[in-house]
Amino acid sequence: MITRTSPPPRRRGLRLAGAAAAPALLLALAACASPGGQAPAAQPDSATEPAARELAAPRLVASYDGGLLVLEGDTLEVAAELELPGFLRVNPAGDGRHVLVSTDAGFRVLDTGLEAEQHGDHAHYYGETPQLTELVFEADHAGHVTTNEGVTALFADGTGEVQLFEASGLADAVAAGALEPLELRTHESAAAHHGVAVALPGDALLSTLGTEEARTGVAVFDASGAELARDERCPGVHGETVAAGGAIVVGCQDGALVFRDGAFTKVASPDAYGRIGTQAGSPESAVVLGDYKTDAEAELERPTRVSLIDTEAGTLRLVELGTSYTFRSLARGPHGEALVLGTDGAIHVIDPASGTVTATIPVLEEWTEPLDWQQARPALRVDGHRAYVTDPAASTIHLVDLDAGELRESVKLPAAPIELATVAAGH
Repeated sequence: MITRTSPPPRRRGLRLAGAAAAPALLLALAACASPGGQAPAAQPDSATEPAARELAAPRLVASYDGGLLVLEGDTLEVAAELELPGFLRVNPAGDGRHVLVSTDAGFRVLDTGLEAEQHGDHAHYYGETPQLTELVFEADHAGHVTTNEGVTALFADGTGEVQLFEASGLADAVAAGALEPLELRTHESAAAHHGVAVALPGDALLSTLGTEEARTGVAVFDASGAELARDERCPGVHGETVAAGGAIVVGCQDGALVFRDGAFTKVASPDAYGRIGTQAGSPESAVVLGDYKTDAEAELERPTRVSLIDTEAGTLRLVELGTSYTFRSLARGPHGEALVLGTDGAIHVIDPASGTVTATIPVLEEWTEPLDWQQARPALRVDGHRAYVTDPAASTIHLVDLDAGELRESVKLPAAPIELATVAAGH
């Protein structure tokens, strides 16, 4: 059932630890460029509040063993290094400014200090010093984070609870030093499991079905929590992404499920066991990029083929890369192109319509995937026309110009990066 909580009451499962430590709001932003071509500098409101400075690009966040690095998106310089113990996962909060850090307590809010003014097709970025706030969405085994239709959904694997909120309201919660300004909804799964949920139009919700022993499929619920549709033809359901037209794809051990126009379609793998567990979608393409594994008994399979799932035709195509890759290797480019970071050290660019590898962009030396999924391995993330690639073995991050197909910048970091998240206007 889906329930709502509106301010002022606090809902069960949300916690605020030390609200006084929450950061102040950004100051007023600099105005648009003047006729002379220069944007006037933002003016501080007081001597204790520095003005936001203009940035050339959005920021990104890298986790490492013992903390977080906030990096400038153009120079890759470290804007802040924030200590935090434990294995940390990072996901954009969906508002273009904040990142949700998965910790033992739940989803903790990181304020990157980024603000954007949108002017037509372009954005002007401004930033203050990043802050790790004390705001926490409590969750037992904090898992997947998704944002769709402007709503962010948080899944707690330990309970199966889903927490949902309007992403645009998170800044108000940070400014208030409390989560109460958010109107929070919750959905209780029938049983705890490693799952994922995605917000749908009209306050509806798509959420996985399963138990600690087995995951079987997905169901769709309306705003009141009533079940609208269900499909359990998806053993081992894992991961999600959204394609053009709002189609949602989740992976299965024998293919994928597509939810489109209010109905499910099963897209079968060509192999009896053809597992898809990680997907990358794009609003520019009806085709979803996925991984593809065929050895159910392998301790660690290193596949060399990826899957392309056509959400309109309901078909699946396999593409041989000639190199292996990992679950942090998949991304989409600005024009909907499918991108895969191979263990050969190159980004492989695939035309999703034809399934043809159209280019390779050398970035790293060859590398080997570690056995433990929590061990650091190179990660690929894309923001606009920029691709970011981490090299934990060298404690380095690389910036790639996707339009030019060239490596543009490489910077040594103070720690080996593990996960990577980007924040930008409209994300």
